[in-house]
Amino acid sequence: MRIDGVFSGGGIKALSLIGAVEAAENRGLSFERVAGTSAGALMAALIKAGYTAGEMKDIIDKLDFRKFLDTSKTIVPVPFMNWLKLYWKLGLFKGDYLENWVASLLAARGIVTFADIPYGSLKIIASDISRGRLIVLPDDLEEYGLLPERFPVARAVRMSCSLPYFFYPIKLFNRVGQKSLIVDGGVLSNFPMWLFQRKDRVPVRPVLGFQLSSYINDHIPTHNVKNAVQLFKALFETMMQAHDNRYIDSHDARDIIFMPVKHVSVIDFQLSSEAKNELYTIGHDRAEQFLQSWIASKRYPNPAYKNRA
Repeated sequence: MRIDGVFSGGGIKALSLIGAVEAAENRGLSFERVAGTSAGALMAALIKAGYTAGEMKDIIDKLDFRKFLDTSKTIVPVPFMNWLKLYWKLGLFKGDYLENWVASLLAARGIVTFADIPYGSLKIIASDISRGRLIVLPDDLEEYGLLPERFPVARAVRMSCSLPYFFYPIKLFNRVGQKSLIVDGGVLSNFPMWLFQRKDRVPVRPVLGFQLSSYINDHIPTHNVKNAVQLFKALFETMMQAHDNRYIDSHDARDIIFMPVKHVSVIDFQLSSEAKNELYTIGHDRAEQFLQSWIASKRYPNPAYKNRA
């Protein structure tokens, strides 16, 4: 069965998405269109490039996540330099290694720009904090004077993964030369299910969401904020969950696999092999439990869908 897939952000927690996709593949599901935010955007891009869950797992198992923490060389003492980078660069790490790594994986499958994939088959969410708006890539690139067919997919993934204060934001300029700072799509929509699932439209094919949290508001932990570090953590957890959870609450959540991974930080770049395998297993088991009844409910012929793709 061909479906459309939507993947939430979640940093390192997104390893659970690989396990969930593996369960979907084992059930005979394949993706026609994909969308995602942050780490979910990376997942969506790799799926569109033709990577299987098994291939992604092999890649991740061999990857040293600490390489993503690419800093500029300096003779200034590190603690002081970190403050300078936050002040002037608006982030601690360049993000170049991440972008180049994604670019190499995509290029190995013949994908460089959005012209190399079917039109409309990949949607990536980012946030323009200068203009205070959410942007959908590649759809909104023309507003910045950029041709979608010439824009690198890896660059779009990098933009969506630009966690504020962690990675440097990306700069774009609109048609009149005004600068915009682009950061992580999770600032405005960490789980863009709304891209493919709308109540005012009949879906073309089944839409399946992969969400790294729980949709039940009572299950979202409260935050006991007593210092700046706790405030920062509470801010980002609220940012990444509250808006999309409200959307999910007001719509039917029967098309979403929920994977609440609470024991891992989104920026835990020193996971052991055992911890990685645990995340894979969580995603696989949650998806396996969910998919049997979900697939049965979507079997064709089903009048809810326009075609039989």
